[in-house]
Amino acid sequence: MTRRMYGFWRSIASFRVRAALNLKNLGYEEVSVDILQGEQFDSSFEQLNTAHAVPALVEEDGFTLTQSLAIMEYLDEVYPEPPLMPDTARERAYARTLALVTVADTHPLMVPRVRKHLAQEFGADEETVTRWVRHWIGEGMGDYERMLKQRPPQPFALGNSPGIADICIAGHAMSAELFSLDLSPYPSFKALSEHCFSIPAFRNAHARNLA
Repeated sequence: MTRRMYGFWRSIASFRVRAALNLKNLGYEEVSVDILQGEQFDSSFEQLNTAHAVPALVEEDGFTLTQSLAIMEYLDEVYPEPPLMPDTARERAYARTLALVTVADTHPLMVPRVRKHLAQEFGADEETVTRWVRHWIGEGMGDYERMLKQRPPQPFALGNSPGIADICIAGHAMSAELFSLDLSPYPSFKALSEHCFSIPAFRNAHARNLA
């Protein structure tokens, strides 16, 4: 059985796992789950993820894991080269701090089910929902800008090689691009994101190369 990653081309959570697999040079087949058309609620996918969300990673032996951050840390433990997390506890904690700005603080507020709820329960039209999404993406970019100014990348967030923190930051930049936001007010965030996407592992995981 081939390793499979169930995801959606413009999902930033799927991007994270895609980029991690690419950085690890791990082969995989991506299976599309169209979360805009509701395919995540199909009974066949529910067997993989009862939370009805992408991504889901299925290893060759059938072991299945969900949640992008959990998947990335699993990959780093099972396939340790090249490492995606630093050596020390303090640096790993900082890497997770950077990752969680998007994974926990902003991305959950703009996923399709939240946008759908805003429209159905509160009567938000498409323009209002888009403004909501752009607001939270902007909040995340502002958080990252302040953090990266306080501790500048060298050239990546935690040193010479990309890791989980960089993947999450690049994914947030991808979401900004998908919603037509200008990154120029956030120069440190923009520079790090552009540096990440200069690498094939990131570039090949980007939504624009999968549409």
